[in-house]
Amino acid sequence: MIYFKNILGGLIFGLSMMTSPHLYALDLNPLSAIKGIVDAAVEDRSSEDIAKDLEIKAQITADVIDTLGTKVISINSDVYEQNVMLTGVVDNAALKIKAGTLAKGVEGVKRIYNEMKVIDPLSKKKGAAEAFVDDTVIESKINALLLDGEGVNVTNMRWRSVLGDVFLFGRALSVNERDKAIAIVKGIKNVLSVTSRIAVHPKK
Repeated sequence: MIYFKNILGGLIFGLSMMTSPHLYALDLNPLSAIKGIVDAAVEDRSSEDIAKDLEIKAQITADVIDTLGTKVISINSDVYEQNVMLTGVVDNAALKIKAGTLAKGVEGVKRIYNEMKVIDPLSKKKGAAEAFVDDTVIESKINALLLDGEGVNVTNMRWRSVLGDVFLFGRALSVNERDKAIAIVKGIKNVLSVTSRIAVHPKK
């Protein structure tokens, strides 16, 4: 019962973020918040572990909004087994460092992967709208292809595309599973690079 209350709470939080005035500064793809909650409901790990991740994500989100506000272009946080991956776009290195410091200061965080990009405002290469469309398409293709990929458990993985650079995160049960996921993503059109932060260890 506690587990489902935590999932419901996370779902309500995700939906509230879609109507928040800070949405653009938090996540280029609002559907990813819902995806993360749905994935969590079927993962092969304890409800306590999932609840910890949801609490950490909510706290990181609150701290980023309260401290950085509209100073950032976009920030995404993914949490898995209390490890955190930050992605998104900021217009100077100081903001990237600040975001990482805020995330690291949240109680329960084990490790931070700060993969945020430092790019001139709205990017010299692409407009914000074009980048949003491209990254949303790439993330949708990753979801579909990994679901079809035999031997890949997508519920234990997270992914973000930032201007065509993809970041993978989460857990694989074997090196073969991790490498297969990476290969699938590399084969997707418009993917410029793939960075893997997928840990390899068996099911607990």
